[in-house]
Amino acid sequence: MVKLYVEGAGRNDLERSQCRQAFSTFFESAGLTGRRPRTVPCGGRTSAFDAFKAALCGNRAGELPLLLVDSEGPVQPGHSNWEHLKARDNWDRPIGASDDQVFLMVQLMETWFLADRDLLRQFFGAALRENHLRAWPDLEALPKSDVLSTLDLATAACGQRRYAKGWMSFKLLEGLSPQSVRNSGPHARALLERLGRIQP
Repeated sequence: MVKLYVEGAGRNDLERSQCRQAFSTFFESAGLTGRRPRTVPCGGRTSAFDAFKAALCGNRAGELPLLLVDSEGPVQPGHSNWEHLKARDNWDRPIGASDDQVFLMVQLMETWFLADRDLLRQFFGAALRENHLRAWPDLEALPKSDVLSTLDLATAACGQRRYAKGWMSFKLLEGLSPQSVRNSGPHARALLERLGRIQP
């Protein structure tokens, strides 16, 4: 069994359940029906890293732990994911962890939402201000602050549906086009390709 330790959804049981369901639905849409990981929401990024390390130390037969966190900034060219996390967070790669056990949402999960314009139109409706959604050539190069401000401005007229983290993030994740996510950048593509190589 693959266990994916993810950053986010640490406030209560309902939010954690919404997070698990959202990732499960997204992975199923990506064609990973027989290889869907069990998502483990961990709250903050450090908590996710700690849970991943504990799973590695536990070394339970038949379990493969993976870690998924926001990069929180640009990944320097030529840097591996572990090198990025060392430089940004001073995280050392745990003993026994390989390069293909850690994945980054660059620069955060909301970047994936900007990749799926059709989803945003469907979810936010006619009040969506699409003039704020530009055709960025490299979404993973878009700073975290720009991603969040873009979503805020584009949904400012959507009333109670103005974008906010929490349940809305997970509803959007459920409806995401896997192909749009693949096209958003190499880090997103690497996660889906890795999961696709795991035998059910």
